[in-house]
Amino acid sequence: MPQLTARFWVDAYLTRLRAQDIPAFVVSHGDDTAGSVLVKLNTLDGAATLFQRRYDLLQDSRAWEVILTESEAEVDAAIARQRGFDPDLWVIEVEDRAGRHLLDTPGLA
Repeated sequence: MPQLTARFWVDAYLTRLRAQDIPAFVVSHGDDTAGSVLVKLNTLDGAATLFQRRYDLLQDSRAWEVILTESEAEVDAAIARQRGFDPDLWVIEVEDRAGRHLLDTPGLA
């Protein structure tokens, strides 16, 4: 199965979020073709959740998983550490009090 470029996926994801009136923006612009993507869900109450897409070899599929749920400051620190060794990394911040991120909808894995 052909892979989408990181830039194409990010643009499509932001479009889906906008269609649902969920604010989101690019915090860090990674490599357009092959950069990994982290999604930070900010619930605007001081807490945040960080998602990363993983490849499951047994299922031969990709899925989004939570890698950290902490205070927003701790999630930001984790992102900074990750960016320190991966300059091609994309970081998308989604802001939604209800916790909507749409990563569990078909077509986003």
